[in-house]
Amino acid sequence: MLLYIDPGTGSMLFTILISVVGALFFSARMLWVKLRFLITGGKREKEETQKMPLVIFTDSKRYWNTFEPICRELDQLGQETWYMSASPDDPAYQTSFEHIHTQFIGEDNKAFAKMNFLNADVVLSTTPGLDVYQWKRSKLVKYYVHIPHACSDITLYRMFGLDYYDAVLLSGEYQKKQIRDLEELRKLPEKELELVGVPYMDEMRKRLEEAEKKNVRDKGTDESAKEKKRRTVLLAPSWGPSGILNRYGAGILKALLATGYYVIVRPHPQSWMSEKEMLGDLMQQFPANNRMEWNRDNDNFDVLRRSDLMISDFSGVIFDFALVYDKPVIYADTTFDKGVYDAYWLKDDLWTFETLPKIGRSLQEENFDHLKEFMDSCIDDETLQMGREAARRETWCNPGEGARRTAEYLVRKIQCLQSENEAGSIRK
Repeated sequence: MLLYIDPGTGSMLFTILISVVGALFFSARMLWVKLRFLITGGKREKEETQKMPLVIFTDSKRYWNTFEPICRELDQLGQETWYMSASPDDPAYQTSFEHIHTQFIGEDNKAFAKMNFLNADVVLSTTPGLDVYQWKRSKLVKYYVHIPHACSDITLYRMFGLDYYDAVLLSGEYQKKQIRDLEELRKLPEKELELVGVPYMDEMRKRLEEAEKKNVRDKGTDESAKEKKRRTVLLAPSWGPSGILNRYGAGILKALLATGYYVIVRPHPQSWMSEKEMLGDLMQQFPANNRMEWNRDNDNFDVLRRSDLMISDFSGVIFDFALVYDKPVIYADTTFDKGVYDAYWLKDDLWTFETLPKIGRSLQEENFDHLKEFMDSCIDDETLQMGREAARRETWCNPGEGARRTAEYLVRKIQCLQSENEAGSIRK
């Protein structure tokens, strides 16, 4: 009989293994340093003590839209930065910033192993779960800073997602309250919370404004652009059992195709890894044709711009579409299980679900029989614009300044930590 180890036990065993390896590594490293100190008469080689001032770590290339504007600002400030990615084809490798040094550090556990022994002042990342699973705090890193990749509830990470970060960069006051409430419940030390904004949304808005200006210029010479185009709906589900495709499956796709709208289906990136069988079945039933497409673009700018309406569930892309593109959304009436998320610990309702009725309409299964009329009325409803304006004020602070404020915060933090280190050296 084969020995079976459940995923939870497997994760625990891997964590123990990493801890043991880490302890052995640091013990051996310190012994080697002492031996070299004796051999060289107290002289250390430069690389032995060299610490990187700032490291940006990403576990996926899809977060380059968050980091690119920040890297641009850091480069302009002359801040030496190491961008470490777990994606072999990260777009960052194609850039030519003078002060940003890109590096592929391996995929999956190989990347985390590299990060576990990192030597740096500050690490910035969108990756949750620091010191919970495979990714451990390095003893040689002074400060860990998290920046979200969406502008909604900060409690929609898997449990303990941000507990062991030192600081979190936010975009709304309600997010601060959520973190403080979790800290109080879990008896955690207070993190540094900085309201910076949403760098990737600022960048998206700039691109949209430039594209719209170009579109206006081109319309004067392109006769076909004057023709009324067919309306387009974007189905953008989250992944997991509460997502639209898991709940409605083929039913939602049949109903959408019956409306006469052009249909774009863009599953969550995690679905392509965790829900391959389900997506494969649906793609076989509904192959791409002149009425629909399956979209996997790394950059979602074009697909959001092409769409007149979005149907989603609780995915953060809803707010990109509504707040940047100023277009209506329809959110599926799916049962959301908070059990695995940090939100489970809090009594307050999620900001996401309080805000959705203000910026869109709820889709019930009984709407499927008259879906076209339902979608048309949502697009034509001008009252939803007031809800979008209110949501922007609540979750998108400092519009247009997110990347600059983030870069300036990081530079200040590095300078502060280095000053503390120098002061400590003098006292010794």
